[in-house]
Amino acid sequence: MEGGFFNTIQMRILGALTLLMVIIALGSYASLNFKQAEFVDPMPATISVTGKGEVLAVPDIGRFSFSVNADGETAKVAKEQSGTKMNDIITYLKAQGIDEKDIKTQNYSLNPKYRYEERVCGFNSYCPPGERVEDGFSVNQTVSVKVRDIDKAGEIISGVGDKGATNIDSLEFTVDDVDAVKAESLAEAIKDAQTKAKVLAGDLGVRVVRLVSYYEETGPVYAQYAESKVMAMDSAGGEFSGPELPVGEQSVTAQVNVTFEVR
Repeated sequence: MEGGFFNTIQMRILGALTLLMVIIALGSYASLNFKQAEFVDPMPATISVTGKGEVLAVPDIGRFSFSVNADGETAKVAKEQSGTKMNDIITYLKAQGIDEKDIKTQNYSLNPKYRYEERVCGFNSYCPPGERVEDGFSVNQTVSVKVRDIDKAGEIISGVGDKGATNIDSLEFTVDDVDAVKAESLAEAIKDAQTKAKVLAGDLGVRVVRLVSYYEETGPVYAQYAESKVMAMDSAGGEFSGPELPVGEQSVTAQVNVTFEVR
């Protein structure tokens, strides 16, 4: 009986000690987490700015395309006639200083031609319908040309017309190295964003610490088109005219959206 009493007290003491150890352990864990939470940085303060850049570039090349059409009783004749005209034009272009790499074929097609043949029928007799019959072949070739000496663009177009080109599309002026111009406008936009960030940070009494996010966008480069009358036939002489063509400037823009951390 006495032994059972002491056993019960020992069990109670052991239970109390175990409970105390659990409470101490939980308290230590909670204290550690609380201290760690004290060292967690809050969300950093940021500022966002938009920078814009613009570069005015003077076009340094001209582009145009032309076509040569030829018909023949056979495919061979049509191709020979087309080839003769095209060779004359390309020879002229090279003589004007156009590199072979700047003369490119855009389209070449050879198609049969047809005509509708009516039936000759007697009076009050059955007349079968007419039929489509082959009537030779037609060749169409379209070539694009890059003119690096833009002062000669009007003269070259006139010469192409005189050599037998049947269609000349609008002449456009543009910048050959577009990527370089876009990079320049982007650099201007970044510089503008940095300046705006420094001014804003100064007004707020903080300092710029680091870059948080960055997004860039560059605008398209639009070609300048010459007046359509340049490609029109002269009403008096029936020849292509080649006046001086205004080149103008092209505006290339860029925009960046930047977020900085400040303290």
